[in-house]
Amino acid sequence: MPRTSPPADQVDRTAQADQRADTSLSHGLKQRHLSMIALGGVIGAGLFVGSGAGIAAAGPSIVIAYALSGLLVMLVMRMLGEMSAANPASGSFSVHAERAIGPWAGFTAGWSFWFLLCVAVGLEGIGAAKIMTGWLPGTPEWAWVALFMLVFCGTNLAAVKNFGEFEFWFAALKVGAIALFLGIGVLAITGVLPGTDAPGTANLTGDGGFLPNGSEGLVVGLLASVFAYGGLETVTIAAAESEHPVQGVAKAVRTAMWRIALFYIGSMAVIVTLVPWNDPKVVEKGPYVATLDHLGIPAAGEIMNVVVLVALLSAMNANIYGASRMACSLVGRGQGPAFLGRTFGGVPRTAVLVSSVFGFGCVLLSYWRPNDVFMWLLNMIGAIILVVWIFIAVSQLLLRRRTEREAPQTLVVKMWLYPTLTWLALAGMAAIFVLMAREPDTRTQLYYTGGLTLALALVGYVRQLSARRAEPGV
Repeated sequence: MPRTSPPADQVDRTAQADQRADTSLSHGLKQRHLSMIALGGVIGAGLFVGSGAGIAAAGPSIVIAYALSGLLVMLVMRMLGEMSAANPASGSFSVHAERAIGPWAGFTAGWSFWFLLCVAVGLEGIGAAKIMTGWLPGTPEWAWVALFMLVFCGTNLAAVKNFGEFEFWFAALKVGAIALFLGIGVLAITGVLPGTDAPGTANLTGDGGFLPNGSEGLVVGLLASVFAYGGLETVTIAAAESEHPVQGVAKAVRTAMWRIALFYIGSMAVIVTLVPWNDPKVVEKGPYVATLDHLGIPAAGEIMNVVVLVALLSAMNANIYGASRMACSLVGRGQGPAFLGRTFGGVPRTAVLVSSVFGFGCVLLSYWRPNDVFMWLLNMIGAIILVVWIFIAVSQLLLRRRTEREAPQTLVVKMWLYPTLTWLALAGMAAIFVLMAREPDTRTQLYYTGGLTLALALVGYVRQLSARRAEPGV
């Protein structure tokens, strides 16, 4: 079995290798970029559209589902923030896993996340293309995907500040849309919005009550809500390329906490208070469009389509960035092919190109092999984010004691009630795995993700043994 505590000289080599990788990158991101990346990273198309399926399953109790999953995400983000502020690295949790557990763990966490981001880039491109073909019927979807890929590949091939600027304005639009939605919703709930009456608790307690489908419906809603929170990890990857990495990641992590509660839990509460949970439009049009339509807001559908398009394009941009930096960091630590780590002008352009091509390849597979190869890809990424969160929690559990002993001054962000809440978070992740195994739709994803994770772990462990045997005196 892999040792759980790598030797000190191995930890030093990991730190030195990652420092060399990060030194070759530019540092063009400003604090405003990091703050918006942290903020925009939690606002994706999964919230605007995908949350409808969760509401249809859980009813008004979706608020509880998002509160529970949001609490777990806050704990994960706090743990990741603690480690990233103490040791800013473009490899983020992959570096922390390697330092805490061993090279096999860094290899597994890093490459599984790279795979997730690349496939997600393709999915987001397909989603954005569907919106464009809805506006311009007769235009081919693949052409729109190719155009978006070229734009964001070009953005990421240039200086990192271009990525930062794109994300800043994308995030600003998404935040503005959510804030406006919440404002309108509160006015409608209180009966202040012209032409509306205060709904009271009719939608929360009617049509089957707060738990219309019982605990099973709540479980389905919980699983749907967990995977809507993906994207928070990008800010700790980007922090390594900011002007002040330690201060930047510390501030971004702290401010992300209450925003999660406000944007996700707050908007779910507004939706289920204003609209009957079993309204077919909640799934057909998405919960935000259904709510605005219910309130008689003109052109609600088209307005939200613009917002969803921006959310998808923002995610494409961020995922190409995150995938390229993760690949660059892995190569810098000897965990991948050397050509991927080449930087030009402080940008890992080869990694950007390879990540973009892989993503576009996934899009082509959705046309060529939609029922087998493409579905395998989708199932393999189904639970990767949970695997990454487990690596984050275990790494923080091990690194916290080491950091307190060796460099306590670097703990500028601390996990609350350590180690109690870390263990509680791990228990929550284990519970989600159990719930996924119970549901037929998510059980398949669990199997495929498990297979991919085990394969990567095996390759990583074999590489670790080979490297150890090659060391002088071994």
